[in-house]
Amino acid sequence: MELPQVPDPSRDPSPQREMRRGVRLGVDVGTVRIGVASCDRDGLLATPVETVKAEPRRGSLDRLAALAAEYEAFEVVVGLPRSLSGGEGPAAAKIRGYARDLARRLGPQRPVRLVDERLSTVTATQGLRASGVKAKKGRSVVDQAAAVVILQNALDAERMSGRPPGTMVQLEDGN
Repeated sequence: MELPQVPDPSRDPSPQREMRRGVRLGVDVGTVRIGVASCDRDGLLATPVETVKAEPRRGSLDRLAALAAEYEAFEVVVGLPRSLSGGEGPAAAKIRGYARDLARRLGPQRPVRLVDERLSTVTATQGLRASGVKAKKGRSVVDQAAAVVILQNALDAERMSGRPPGTMVQLEDGN
């Protein structure tokens, strides 16, 4: 009689990784509008929240801080625009500056992480178009949809790797 094979967890091609629990906000920073998304406490699904006016800057930072508090987010994920080759240009430098300002505004209790957002707006626009949203109406929600794509990609990356996505925004004083 042959004994049944017991699976070896070290050989499992898709081991379950520990996912940090808690709500996160996803943010797509644009020059005119900022899309915001959130996820459930289990980090499974990103959903749209709202679109915030980018200017005045202080007002947008205050609104994002209020949303982080309202949703009890333990972390904020900001999309970092990169070229298709992975390089960073002037837009990435602006987003890095905005993310630093947001990290200062939120304080060390709510870290800000930068994650690659390549093609998030394209993906969001295609998804909206495929679901029948007209171009004119789509402008008002495309930023939220891009924030959803950014956050969902970050959640999926964390689930696959078992590590927080992207890089933590570091402040000058080490926070």
